[in-house]
Amino acid sequence: MKKLMAANWKMYKTWGEAEATAGELVGLVADALPADREVLVFPPFTALKAVGDVFGPAAGFSVGGQDFYTEEEGAFTGEISPNMLKDAGASFGLTGHSERRHVLGEDDALVGRKTAYGLSQGLKVVLCIGELIEERRAGRVQEVLERQLRAGLADVPADMDPERLSVAYEPVWAIGTGEVAGPAEIVEAHAFTRKILVSIFGEKANEMRILYGGSVKPGNCAEIIALDNVDGVLVGGASLQGESFSRIVLA
Repeated sequence: MKKLMAANWKMYKTWGEAEATAGELVGLVADALPADREVLVFPPFTALKAVGDVFGPAAGFSVGGQDFYTEEEGAFTGEISPNMLKDAGASFGLTGHSERRHVLGEDDALVGRKTAYGLSQGLKVVLCIGELIEERRAGRVQEVLERQLRAGLADVPADMDPERLSVAYEPVWAIGTGEVAGPAEIVEAHAFTRKILVSIFGEKANEMRILYGGSVKPGNCAEIIALDNVDGVLVGGASLQGESFSRIVLA
């Protein structure tokens, strides 16, 4: 399977800034993109079309929405639907990011409804999971990951195309802190994630990509993506500059 090299731009970049960064990224990566790599960017909603238009002619580049709601339309002020994301050029959606869970209060059940609904509406979905530092210190990593996985995938059909679902393991204590899980910690968490996915979906879960996220940088990406069960990365701050993210994509 191809390594998924994903960027989450969070609440950064105006339309023009996003368009410029996307153009810089394509210029640096398009002609050098290995056959086993795929590039995905989650820009702000306002910049989806700008980035999608830049990526359009370039093979191996996709755009995704950072969030979406569980209805097609309606009186849901401030929300956005999967069909609106697709209309703006997105083919992916992100669910369960730690900032949605721990800053904006989304619980496991809502994350699960979003994941199943996004898939049902034709999006590919990246489901984020990960433990808080106090949960790791208490030896509860596997408990937390299993709870988030089973709730997050509770309503996903067993016969779903495995290529449409990816899971991103992002230890919350490593996001934006400069701290990175060590190789042994990453391998252990990804192996456990794979085990739970297989228990839910059977052997085809081996075709699902598991990404690592948490202070990924050009200097550590090559080591991380070489680890067992690491099928790509989800990058925050280091993806905001085209030059920096291009080095990660090509690591």
